[in-house]
This record gives sequence, C-alpha cells and structure tokens, in this order.
Amino acid sequence: MKQLLFLLVAVIIFTASTAFAQSKKILYVPIDNRPCNLFQVVQVAEKLGYEILTPPDEILGSKSFKGDPEKMWDWLYENAPQANYAVLSTDSLIYGSLVASRVHDLSAEEILSRAKRFKTFNEKFPYLPIYAIGTIMRTPSYNFKGEVPYYETHGAKIFQYTALIDKQEMGELKDGDNRRLKKLSAEIPQEYLDDWFKRRAKNSDANELFVEYTRAGVFDYFLLGCDDSAIYSQTHRESRRLTELASDMGKTVMQVTSGADELGMLMISRAIVRDMDYRPFISVEYNAGKGAATFPTYCNEPIGISIDAAIIAAGGLRIPEPERADLVLAVNTRANGKTFEASNLKKNKVNRHGDLKAFMSIVKSFVGKNYPVAIADVAFGNGSDNGLMNQLKREDLQFKIRAYGGWNTATNSSGFVIGAGILTKFMDERDIDELLITRYLDEWAYQANIRNEIVGASYGLQGAGDPGDLKEKVQPLEVLLNEKMSAFAAKNLFLPNRWRIEDLKVTLPWKRTFECDPRFSISD
Repeated sequence: MKQLLFLLVAVIIFTASTAFAQSKKILYVPIDNRPCNLFQVVQVAEKLGYEILTPPDEILGSKSFKGDPEKMWDWLYENAPQANYAVLSTDSLIYGSLVASRVHDLSAEEILSRAKRFKTFNEKFPYLPIYAIGTIMRTPSYNFKGEVPYYETHGAKIFQYTALIDKQEMGELKDGDNRRLKKLSAEIPQEYLDDWFKRRAKNSDANELFVEYTRAGVFDYFLLGCDDSAIYSQTHRESRRLTELASDMGKTVMQVTSGADELGMLMISRAIVRDMDYRPFISVEYNAGKGAATFPTYCNEPIGISIDAAIIAAGGLRIPEPERADLVLAVNTRANGKTFEASNLKKNKVNRHGDLKAFMSIVKSFVGKNYPVAIADVAFGNGSDNGLMNQLKREDLQFKIRAYGGWNTATNSSGFVIGAGILTKFMDERDIDELLITRYLDEWAYQANIRNEIVGASYGLQGAGDPGDLKEKVQPLEVLLNEKMSAFAAKNLFLPNRWRIEDLKVTLPWKRTFECDPRFSISD
C-alpha cells in the first residue's frame, strides 16, 4: 500500500511539473556547437517539457567557424521577450566561441565594449534571470599543432614557465626551480610570451568586469570555469585572483571552479531547479583509496572540491544521508588517485580487481536499496573505465541507475552527470534510459574503445587529412564508425522491457576523431 501511494505521488509530481514546464522557454547560448555543449544539454532539458531556444547553428562556433557574436546578440534581443530564463556563454557573446577566446586579436576596448552589453541586456529585460558561464583561458601542458603557431614548438615550455611563476607567487618554489625558471625564460622567445600574456590579460579583464556585474545583480549566477589546467599554471594563477575578487559573494551567487564543457548543463539545470522550486538533495560516495582527494589530469583542484562546487552550481545541497537524497552520486576513482587516458587500453585493462570490487559493492548496495543512483566515472580521462562498464553489464546494472558520466575531463564527467542526474527525478524510465544510451555510446563505445580504431584507420586511408582534421577521410571513417558502433551496441547494451535501439547514426561533427555524435531512437 505504501509503495502504491509513493508511486501515485511520483506520477502526480511528474505530470504536474512537466505540464507546468511546457510553457517555459530557456534561452541558451552555448560555448560552441559540439554535442556535449548543445544537443546533449538540450536533450536532457526537453525530457521535462522545457523549450530550449538556441541560436542558429550557422552562427555558433564550430570547428571551421569561430562564431558570430554580433548575430548572437541580435538573436538574443529578438528572442528574449518570449523567454523565462537565459543561460549565456560570455565566451561566445564576446569572442564567438570557446576556441575563439583563445586565439582572438580583439583590442581591449572591443572586448570590454562587448562585455558591457550584458549590463545593457539586463536593463532591457530586467525580469529575465541570467545564468552566465565563462572560462579562464586554458594553459595546455603539451606541444600541439593548432590554435596559435608557437604551441607546436613551445606549448610545453610556456606551461612549465607559468607553473613556476604560479608556484613563486604562492611561495612554494623548491630547490632548482629558480634556475629552471631562468632557463625557460631564455628559451621562450619574448614575442611568444608577449602575445600570450596580452591576450590572457584582455580575457581576464572581461572576467573581472563580470565579477562586478554579478555583485551588482546583472547576473543571477556566474559560473566561471578553469579550462584545461593544473595545480600550478597560469590558469590557476588567474583563478586565484578572480576567486579573491569575488570572495565577498557566496557560492550560491558565483563560483570559480575547474572545467568548461559541463558549465552549460549545470546552469540549465539550475534554471530548471529554480523554476520547479525544487532543492535537490545529493549524497556523494567515493570509491576506496584517495577518493575525494584524487587530483585528476586537466584540473587544478581535487575532484571532491569540484563535485561540491557542481552541486551548489546546479542548485543542489549535499547531504550525508543517501536514504534522504534525490540523487546518490557514486564516484569511480582509482585507489591510488592516478588518472590515465581511457584510450590507453593497456592502462584501462590493467588488473584493478580491488578498485572495482570496492566500487561495485557501493553501487550494488545503493541500487539494492532502490536509491536513485548516478555514476561519475572519473577513473580515466576522455572515456569510460572498461572494467567498470563490463561489471555493470555482467551484474545487469546498466539500466538500473539514473545517470552516468565518463567522457572528457573528470569535471566534465562529474559536472554533467550532476546537472542531468538531478533532473531525472521527473523523468519516466524510457527517457532516463535514452539518456543513458547516449552516454554509453559516446563515452564507453566510442571514446574508450572505437576511437582508437578510427584513429588507426585514418592513417591507412589515402587522401588529405589526419585525426585532428580529417578532410577527405570523414566519409569513409563515418561508415566504419557506424559499423563498429552498431556492433558494439548489439554486443554490450541490454535494454529492459524488450526495447531496441533503432536508426542508429553516428557522425564526426567537427571532422576530427576527438568526439562523435550518436543519434538513435528506441522502439518496443
């Protein structure tokens, strides 16, 4: 009788909330048009009946186009009168996109002029809550071809140089560091450093203005992410200054945290949570070992700090008791706190019996108690933990959890799954499973497994193109990708209720191997 009453109440809440949401519209300007920032965020929100209005794809940032801020602002003004909330990327509306923010040649005056438009927009539409997302420019730790020419030869040295400056300012230089700093200063051409630091200074000045706007109430919330970073880096150095500048404001108004691509999902979730007058309670359980103290690759803080920040950003409250939680987040970390690339199959397949046994015990216990479980799979970067995913398959737990995240950086994974996971309370089983399938195909099938094969196959094809820019090789590689994805899904995904994955089509939207875009339908 009690279970029947609970089910009836849940149905009433779900029906009322989705019916109420159907008339609500959220303006959303993402940091670019990649699936993780656009389609997959919209996919979650639309399950609850919200209409997410996004700029036309042709004016958003893409692989070949940096984005058009002027047309985005025109679109905003045109659509604002019909919207209830706005989630806006400051990078897109100033520079055009996240990538454009790293390579622009705008003057300081142009940047601040565009930044001031947010205040003018708020004055024009004072009733429209603005949830702003921005980034502190990343500090790549490696040499690579692209973005700015000197990264190919001096990217790693610039990272090392700024890491030592960060350490110096924090009073943490060790024996030999001053000598290394002097050596790096001599090895990096001054014109490279001048270009790099000047561009960063302009970006940072805009972020400082946004801190002031948040204090003045222009933004209802400002979530500022540290793009690819490290414990010591220029990104971390700038984050320290901006955190201090915002220290008089609480975390329920503004936060500086690790990450970038999860920010949109977190702010869409915050808008919906506010609209529903819903305060989600989230309980977090880490795997044995380092757990919350794990310091993941690409991040400038321990994962526990990032997860706590994401919960607050999404409008939630962390509680210790899983039995009271709207979402129980199980975090898959390695006992030794080390993170490797998921595409490193040698590391991914290494014997981790103890790690997985401890984590599976946590997951099975929570599922067995009918808790709403989500998994943040951060044991590896850029893809799922194959050992964990195979265990979930063997234990028939793939579709007995509410949400899963295991894609790019640790904060991308944990932040996205928190934002999406707290909204699953108002979704039916079919919608939840569809979101899970998207994650499994993207993060497990492709990123942790098939991507290596596609990269290898790209080298064997004739014609122009490489994994970072496939050019003529896109079409044959997409054919191969679809074959492999269909085979992987048939072998590894076991849907409940005799549902089947139909019309599976996978593309490489940025004509590179880094990400894919799986689309499908579910049939009975």
